Amino acid sequence: MGRESLVIALPKGRILEECMPLVRAVGIEPEAAFDDPKSRQLRFKTNHPHIDIVRVRSFDVATFVAFGAAHLGVAGNDVLMEFNYSELYAPLDLDIGHCRLAVAEPADLSGEDDPSKWSHVRVATKYPETTKRHFARRGVQAECIKLNGAMELAPALGLCSRIVDLVSTGSTLKANGLVEVEHICDVTSRLIVNRTALKTRPDELGGWVEKFREAVNAR
Repeated sequence: MGRESLVIALPKGRILEECMPLVRAVGIEPEAAFDDPKSRQLRFKTNHPHIDIVRVRSFDVATFVAFGAAHLGVAGNDVLMEFNYSELYAPLDLDIGHCRLAVAEPADLSGEDDPSKWSHVRVATKYPETTKRHFARRGVQAECIKLNGAMELAPALGLCSRIVDLVSTGSTLKANGLVEVEHICDVTSRLIVNRTALKTRPDELGGWVEKFREAVNAR
């Protein structure tokens, strides 16, 4: 009986472009369809007969790995903080996907606003759990409205006055008349491993973790 395939979950979008040089540096090369923008395929063979890559939404990488559908993955610590899965082990910061999680509000509100005096905030965010924990630490009650995108529209359309979202350059905030008023945490992407898989296949998974560590250090 052949070995069970090792499945690596990678996030779609900008982080994929940043993590693929590392994936290739450790000697994993996906099939041609992976780089075909017209391909609707989600699971790809690689140059290793027992290794497949799946490409999923960044928020779903952690879920696939936590529940054992994938064994390794790449996820931002923003996602790890939000879900806080006990089955995930994040042994390596890949030093890619640099951004930050921040609170923002309309520029015309920020001039007269003092975040240190907030007692209750209504916030649109993709990160309700992280947001609630952040505000609870200083005794602020956060009412979170869960959105999966277009957070910047929420204040302009009267949904709420503030948002919590990832910020990279700040240009999207600026284009929508918003300014950053509070920093929650810095974000980078991590290599994540399913803890059970690491126990049952320690040499194989541990070996790939070390290869990724070498690739990060060699950059």
